[in-house]
Amino acid sequence: MATDHIRYDVLARDALRGMLRRVLTDAAEHGLPGEHHFFITFFSTAEGVKLPPRLLAQHPQEMTIILQHQFWDLTVTEDRFEVGLSFGGIPERLVVPFNAIKSFLDPSVPFSLEFQPADEETPEAKLPAAAAPAALTVQTPAAENQDGPAKPSEGAEVVRLDRFRKK
Repeated sequence: MATDHIRYDVLARDALRGMLRRVLTDAAEHGLPGEHHFFITFFSTAEGVKLPPRLLAQHPQEMTIILQHQFWDLTVTEDRFEVGLSFGGIPERLVVPFNAIKSFLDPSVPFSLEFQPADEETPEAKLPAAAAPAALTVQTPAAENQDGPAKPSEGAEVVRLDRFRKK
């Protein structure tokens, strides 16, 4: 079995995290356009995540936040985003590194991304590349074909990086 010295899975994951960074940067600068809104799930104990103790107690492994109508002070840096949200009427500030993100969904389109934890954070990192789960999954609306728009039954295309690995 050939060894992937280039690590295409890592390059693709980082590129998609860069896309997510850009989407959040645009939202921070211009607000959310149209009906767009985001569901962001992240590992609550990942390195760099900052949550109030009460939220960490309620979400000890992972947490999903929704950026739609009531969020403020969204700040995006190279490696993380920070946002103000209200939980039970109590305003809180969250810090979420991009490496901690498990999934991103914009149901208005629909568009979704799923990430595995960064290599150093996951037990799967100890597995050989061929045995490790896919680094990410991308789900987008089905493209139009010659017969017109995609039929609802066609759904979305899911792309898994493991499909491209030589076994």
